[in-house]
Amino acid sequence: MASRIEKQLEQQLESRKARSLLRRLVVIPESSADFSSNDFLGLARNANLGARFFSELESFPKDRPPLGSTGSRLLDGNSAYAEQLEVMIARFHSAEAALVFNSGFDANVGFFSTVPQPGDVILYDEFIHASVHDGMKVTRAGIKQKFLHNDLLDLERWLKRFRQEEVANDLAVRNIFISVESVYSMDGDIAPLKEMADLADQYDAHMVVDEAHATGVFGKNGRGVVNEMGLENRIFARLHTFSKALASNGAALVGPKILREYLINYARPLIYSTFTSFSNLASVRSAYQMMIDGDTVELVENLKDLIAYFRTHIQIPEHMLLPSSSPIQGIVMDGNAKVNALSQCLIEAGLNVKPIRFPTVPKGKERVRICLHSHNTREQIDRLIAIAQAWIREDRAKDRASLAPAASTQVTIATTRGRESLKSRL
Repeated sequence: MASRIEKQLEQQLESRKARSLLRRLVVIPESSADFSSNDFLGLARNANLGARFFSELESFPKDRPPLGSTGSRLLDGNSAYAEQLEVMIARFHSAEAALVFNSGFDANVGFFSTVPQPGDVILYDEFIHASVHDGMKVTRAGIKQKFLHNDLLDLERWLKRFRQEEVANDLAVRNIFISVESVYSMDGDIAPLKEMADLADQYDAHMVVDEAHATGVFGKNGRGVVNEMGLENRIFARLHTFSKALASNGAALVGPKILREYLINYARPLIYSTFTSFSNLASVRSAYQMMIDGDTVELVENLKDLIAYFRTHIQIPEHMLLPSSSPIQGIVMDGNAKVNALSQCLIEAGLNVKPIRFPTVPKGKERVRICLHSHNTREQIDRLIAIAQAWIREDRAKDRASLAPAASTQVTIATTRGRESLKSRL
């Protein structure tokens, strides 16, 4: 017999199922064409990276670090190898220092839960990642205020308001942190970082930029959007993850040396977690060396060509296509049921896509997320476009048909009323 808590859990899952929100773990067939993963450059199966990785492991014939880190970094988990990798990452991204975390989620939680001081302000884009929200739940900052997505006017409105409040109420000057993503994970659009940095300078604020979906893809040899815009010296902290284009796990926060030292002392996800393994660090180092050597440039150029090809050839109403120039594309539809149905149609055709549903995205902005990769082919893209367009045409025809009887009824009622009115006049 199920316990009370088991029944409560079951009821909540049934409620999610009824609203088309139930999540499940699925095993993706190897034969499926990949339009879902974050493996933008195809490095997860890249022979060059694989060879570099095994060569890196074999370069330690006797004094190789243990396979497992054996503890948190403040106990036994640190190593010279890890610190050398952090120096390498910091130099690559033109930063004073870098600190590796087990995941980008841990890094964001570690930063936002500790760095903002009591009374400080966090201004965050309304589409910021869930990990920032989790960090803000336990932050010491006095104010957490969202601003409209990529909206410079709204951002400046809040910056001006908080600085004016300090003057009007004779308050001490507060630190203001602006939290954004350079490339947004669900919309694929790019933040206006240059203009945001100008506002940050004007109002003495600190930019914190999550480059998770830009690392490896944008900037010189994959250094990110901040690098592409020449803003390295104007951003307080940047997050670069290893789990997307770099085909590894973990992340690094890059910024001032004092930030690294502070996080080592206060970031609970770092202090109380067993550190990542040597083999993962070797994988990260191999990926960075590949970028440094320029071996990802051709992959990036091919990816850019495929993005342009997809956007040129897909023929759907403009409002249904995400306005994105990044590998993250999408078909926007109204309602969880529709994105579930379209994604299932594509999956059954051997095309691996994912539905992104409310509440992950705003209601009415549900979409089928389509990630493009350097290993996709034009033939795969043509097939995806053809099936998606056919499904959308059929769905729109059904919608028109369902509206026709109602419209017909309204016309009939209006006609009948008109005849009755004419008779009464006669």
